[in-house]
Amino acid sequence: MTTPIPAATTGALSPRLVLLLALSGGIAVGNLYWAQPLLNTIAASFGTSASAAGTLITATQLGYALGVLLLVPLGDTCNRRKLIPLLMLCSSAALAASALAPGFGFLLAALSLVGISTVAGQLITPLASELAAPAERGKIVGTIVSGMLTGILLSRTISGFLAEWLGWRSIYFCAAALTAALALVLYRRLPDDAARPRISLPRLLASIVTLVRQSRAVQVTLLLGFAAFATFTLFWTGLTFLLSAPPWSYSLSQIGLVGLVGLAGALIARRAGWLHDRGYSVPASGAALLLAIVSLAVSAAGAGNILLILAAVLFFDIAIQALNVLNQTRLMALNPDNRSRINTAFVTCNFVGGAVGSALAGTLWQTGGWMLLMAAAMVLLSAAFCVWFFQRNRL
Repeated sequence: MTTPIPAATTGALSPRLVLLLALSGGIAVGNLYWAQPLLNTIAASFGTSASAAGTLITATQLGYALGVLLLVPLGDTCNRRKLIPLLMLCSSAALAASALAPGFGFLLAALSLVGISTVAGQLITPLASELAAPAERGKIVGTIVSGMLTGILLSRTISGFLAEWLGWRSIYFCAAALTAALALVLYRRLPDDAARPRISLPRLLASIVTLVRQSRAVQVTLLLGFAAFATFTLFWTGLTFLLSAPPWSYSLSQIGLVGLVGLAGALIARRAGWLHDRGYSVPASGAALLLAIVSLAVSAAGAGNILLILAAVLFFDIAIQALNVLNQTRLMALNPDNRSRINTAFVTCNFVGGAVGSALAGTLWQTGGWMLLMAAAMVLLSAAFCVWFFQRNRL
């Protein structure tokens, strides 16, 4: 049996362990997005509308925000070697329940539980930041965060292929099995935590508010994260509607292939951690926002041209994922003793933004189609750029 290393040992992350953590984070966060390319298929399966099916993503993300708020702060007080695998086993059970859902309401409830329980990735990130040597923190956190963002994108591709050949329920059976297997591997391989003071959950939650209130840098970064993730989810949910409708009428597997373009963006954005380590985090964040806005303009102009859409997907994902890596790495460096709580605030804001984006996508699509979706996304990111521009000296 493998003996866990002490978590207090800075620089204890081997390349193999970093890869395991990135993979586990990617699977955990990817569990939130299996349904995204399947919305029309699930709607037809249960006889509901596309806008009603969109609530599956909203419920999952709101559940995730709740899980991050209530469970991730425990990472500052509990033994993460036990906590992370336990949460992944709970997530596996909720995924299995989703696969067996007899009706839409049951599926909605099961996916809400998936959201609440699949927060292991947000415990892994602070742990990796704690173990990383200071000179490599940006690089390692960038690898972990890119792994999670890759999981978001790759989940769409895998989901589309499996659903087309084996039905939409198959993806949840497979995800449940994989999540359970990773939970066992993590229990054997994760570093053990040193004993830390116990703090009650109400006090932990209250301390999050205090940490946010006391730091303008945290406040600005949370706003940037909210806008970026709302736009990210708005874009990808809307893209599913666009490509499944005439004149494209793409199949699930074809829509899933578009996700591979975004995956290339995720791999490129992994280098954003390198920019942080060399002191360019703030200007790079502004550049990422501008690139995202330009990408949205290209996607709006190229609604009838698949090559322009693919180019927009690539550069949009590079921009949003680089911004996310920079935001999270910057926050992890602010207060080492409270990383899990600061990460809780960041991810909660992100996924509340994601829930807003997915909820808006269905309504905006039915009201004004792709152009209205892209206009709303550009307004959100333009507001975020204004916040960055006027507050950049405080980051």
